[in-house]
Amino acid sequence: MSDAALPAQASHEADILSALGARSIVLVGMMGVGKSTIGRRLAARLKLPFVDADTEIEAAAGMTIPEIFERHGEQHFRDGEVRVIARLLEGGPVVLATGGGAFMREETRSRIAAKAISIWLKADPDVIMRRVRRRADRPLLQTADPEGTVTRLLTEREPVYGKADLTIASREVPHDKIVEESIEALHEYLCGEQPAPPPPQADVASAVR
Repeated sequence: MSDAALPAQASHEADILSALGARSIVLVGMMGVGKSTIGRRLAARLKLPFVDADTEIEAAAGMTIPEIFERHGEQHFRDGEVRVIARLLEGGPVVLATGGGAFMREETRSRIAAKAISIWLKADPDVIMRRVRRRADRPLLQTADPEGTVTRLLTEREPVYGKADLTIASREVPHDKIVEESIEALHEYLCGEQPAPPPPQADVASAVR
């Protein structure tokens, strides 16, 4: 990267922070798309705190997410998730990574729309499966057919994820490339020049004269 590019980048980040005000940046999308990894790096670039909603849920419950699912069921987890995300969004600007199902709750989507800019990290099913196979603690994948479960969840969730303010393709490239694309998209969304209004058209009577 040339030195000449650095001031422009710093300007982008400062512009984003100024335009955000008290709002946060919320990353949404399926498990395995890189919300925590990208979120940490994005937060570092913007000099904002990074918060992982799943980690906060575990801290509030005093148990891991698999334990919450096992002892209390998914509905109990989802209700707690709504409360924790609501609290985190009241805490001032942060970069917040959410669990894969969080954005499916209309209450949470509305709160995110009011308090944050949302980014959907979108990945293809094969990318998601390669990544989630590395971890055995995904409660929703404790099924006889994890691939089928991922396909079903994507079918259900992608139309809802598509309501996010921005979409960034999560793929097998260096993480910093995804972060850079996120910075560019945020800058364009928050700070891009608005198109000039069209010139007033002369009325028909004037044209006839």
